[in-house]
Amino acid sequence: MADSRNDAVVVIGLGRFGGSLALELARRGTEVLAIDSRAKIVQSMAGRLTHVVAADSTDLEALRQLGVADFHRAVVAIGTHLESSILTTSLLAELEVDDIWAKAISREHGRILQRVGAHHVILPEHDMGERVAHLLNGRMLDFMHVDDDFALAKTRPPRQYVGVPLGQTNLRRKHGVTVVCVKSPGEEFTYAGADTVLTYGDVIVIAGRTGQVERFADLP
Repeated sequence: MADSRNDAVVVIGLGRFGGSLALELARRGTEVLAIDSRAKIVQSMAGRLTHVVAADSTDLEALRQLGVADFHRAVVAIGTHLESSILTTSLLAELEVDDIWAKAISREHGRILQRVGAHHVILPEHDMGERVAHLLNGRMLDFMHVDDDFALAKTRPPRQYVGVPLGQTNLRRKHGVTVVCVKSPGEEFTYAGADTVLTYGDVIVIAGRTGQVERFADLP
């Protein structure tokens, strides 16, 4: 491992979520120390990750020996074993890791993780379910929460706003949303401005309060 570990990440738990995360971080050039208690999983990842170790993450001394306390960021990707997830997170907090991310399988699990030291809680199944529900129930092409009540959505422009410069539509006053960017057929996304005129074939990205984004995306 490099001497400076400010940009490196410890990933603990190499199931589907943790394994994919570790591999993607490594692909992007981030130094990763991957840890899992299951020797078979570690062996399967050994040829794909440079630093992958079989160890018990609920053992404080084992984490110390691996140098986990030297890392700035860590991800606890243990999902189904709640006791291990919670204890591992608390040990990372005891080791004073600056930025702890932890996967939760429920909001209650997430609250416990925050109480024992997690700075960020990830609910991948819940977030994916919510995203798919938005896509199934309306005209959205994509949806993402950026805060508790603020979202981005990819959608088609409602027909009442086609052919009119955005500066003349008063979208933010009428609907509480802003058109952030637009993609015309055969072209790349570009920032939207007051002079931007939308067409029927366009795809737009809008931002606003979640309910306002949902209502705007449902306009015909």
